[in-house]
Amino acid sequence: MIGKGLAGFNLINLQEYRSTEFEAARTADLVRIVPRNRTSILDIGARDGHVSKLLTPYFEKVVALDLKRPGFDYPGIETIGGDVTDLPFPDNSFDCVLCAEVLEHIPDLQQACREIARVARHEAIIGVPFKQETRIGRTTCRACGKVSPQWGHLNSFDQEKLQGLFAGLTPSEVSFVETTRAATNSLSVLLMDLADNPWGTYDQDEPCVHCGAELIPPTLERSFWSKACSAVAARLNAIQELFTPPHANWIHVVFCKTSNPSP
Repeated sequence: MIGKGLAGFNLINLQEYRSTEFEAARTADLVRIVPRNRTSILDIGARDGHVSKLLTPYFEKVVALDLKRPGFDYPGIETIGGDVTDLPFPDNSFDCVLCAEVLEHIPDLQQACREIARVARHEAIIGVPFKQETRIGRTTCRACGKVSPQWGHLNSFDQEKLQGLFAGLTPSEVSFVETTRAATNSLSVLLMDLADNPWGTYDQDEPCVHCGAELIPPTLERSFWSKACSAVAARLNAIQELFTPPHANWIHVVFCKTSNPSP
């Protein structure tokens, strides 16, 4: 498993993904680390409301936000459309802000993190893929010919980078979920690009990050050259993974404001 983002699924595939062991572990850990002594929470990147519903037993007010207003209607959850880089709320609007499987997609990453910290009154709970190798599963756009990262993941994270993005906040809990050995190298990446990335993540919702066109896989009738390049690249990756130490698939961090306003 290589840190697949939830935004990479359409709603039909999303239901199937919810039942996987990896996703169940990720969701359970997020719910576990969310503070229990708060009243309100903002769930950024709510998608189908799966996590938002799990938060309702612990918060009087749950607001679910996505780029487009979520279409679900669940008791105890308010839905709203909005951009994480320009959140439509005053400072300190929510006791907690949860943002999971979102920041890896955001071009203006620093602005998004500033906005999360701004509207959080006490805690910001952040979940992202950990040390993800975004060169694996790349796609080649049939419209512009350029290469996009898998699942539209523009950013990769480790603990140090996350703490730097939320430098004004203090991490109170850090957890790591599941493991992966996924690895690649410059030669394999070059060979896959030459083969037009036949095994990229073309079933994702995200379009080409360069021109916005829908990503379409190569035709089944590939040339011998294309097949040879991709076969060698895949073999090199498989060999490399044998010698790659496993690391966490996701990192979850609870950041606290050191100077909180009075309750």
